[in-house]
Amino acid sequence: MREAQVLAAGVLQRVLEGRNLDAELAALWQSLSAAANTTAPRALVQDLCYGVLRHLGAIDAMLAPLLAKPLRDERLRQLLRIALYQLRHTKAAPHAVVDQAVDACAMLKAAPAKGLVNAVLRAFLRRQTELEAANQSSEVARYSFAQWWIDQLRAQWPQHFGDILRAGNQHAPLALRVNARRITREAYMQQLAAAGIGARALEGHAVVLDQARPVHAMPGFAEGLVSVQDVSAQRAAPLLDARDGMRVLDACAAPGGKTAHVLELAEVALTALDHDAARLQRVQSNLRRLRLNANVVCGDAAQPPAWWDGVPFDRILADVPCSASGVTRRHPDIKWSRRVTDLVQFAARQHAMLDALWRLLAPDGKFLYVTCSVFREENHQQVARFIERHPDAEREPLPTAAFPADLAGQILPDAVHDGFYYALLRKV
Repeated sequence: MREAQVLAAGVLQRVLEGRNLDAELAALWQSLSAAANTTAPRALVQDLCYGVLRHLGAIDAMLAPLLAKPLRDERLRQLLRIALYQLRHTKAAPHAVVDQAVDACAMLKAAPAKGLVNAVLRAFLRRQTELEAANQSSEVARYSFAQWWIDQLRAQWPQHFGDILRAGNQHAPLALRVNARRITREAYMQQLAAAGIGARALEGHAVVLDQARPVHAMPGFAEGLVSVQDVSAQRAAPLLDARDGMRVLDACAAPGGKTAHVLELAEVALTALDHDAARLQRVQSNLRRLRLNANVVCGDAAQPPAWWDGVPFDRILADVPCSASGVTRRHPDIKWSRRVTDLVQFAARQHAMLDALWRLLAPDGKFLYVTCSVFREENHQQVARFIERHPDAEREPLPTAAFPADLAGQILPDAVHDGFYYALLRKV
């Protein structure tokens, strides 16, 4: 355990300095693969990192009164955060957590701090009820989100903001999309049942597992029968309404889930565009596994002259860069790295991409605007301003069964769905 605590402490320190959690974990896995003598279980390291970031507001609120004076050593701060997460949220024996954290001090080259770590953690065990009660007086501690984020959601979603915040700290479910070209959802459910894997069928081609497990262990994954994709994201391809023979652009394609879903539903000439060449490799990998074909292009959606051949598209899907505020349970680091000023920057980028891509759409063509955000600046307000600028843009209604009228295209995060926003536009 102590090796996992030390490794997680290093990742957390870098992430809270502004680096990306996924990138830091990927770099760690690569280094561990090269170090054959390591014994740290990757699953535990990842759980410690995700767990601390999910509950950081509450953890820090309880840590502060346990310290006689401010900590100067950030490595010890991360170690204490990790141990407090374990004591509050895991089944690990409390004495083992404390003892391993004390031993981890030596691995961090901070042996003189053993007494401090031991005293803080044992004080927490004695005072936990008191500290938990005190947390209720602070919204940052209660929800474990930055105060600006809480305030923004309260103002924009007064009836829903508490549920949105709580959902953002849950463990994300593992959802699969059944490849309609290869197998029916019902037949795949039978394969899961035969493998002893509990699951339930939801809308469209979606299947949600009762318990997450390695995707490569899923029946038929390597053969292209299924892909991992959140249930909310699976709504994009059917809404786009691409039909055989059409020209289709997926303007922000990586890692390729929506690209593949469109191709699974129709025989189209699809261009998969993304500005990140490295992430486009994942698009190509997914297409190969699913036995699908697309024209994969590296380019900036806001600069079509650099990559567009001049022939209009019948359908355009734009899942644009955004705050990712609807998927914090999958990326808990963004709760602490985002700033309210970032919303202005994202909105400006979205504005430029919408205007550039709209010129590429054929008359009577459909344009699907998508974000994984719950902030109105990137969603409702962005689309309303776009329609004001473009008299030839008409908003198409979304199916009310999947999109309640009062939310106007917004999917709020819950136990099954990530937070997404959809607006379907037609060029008149």
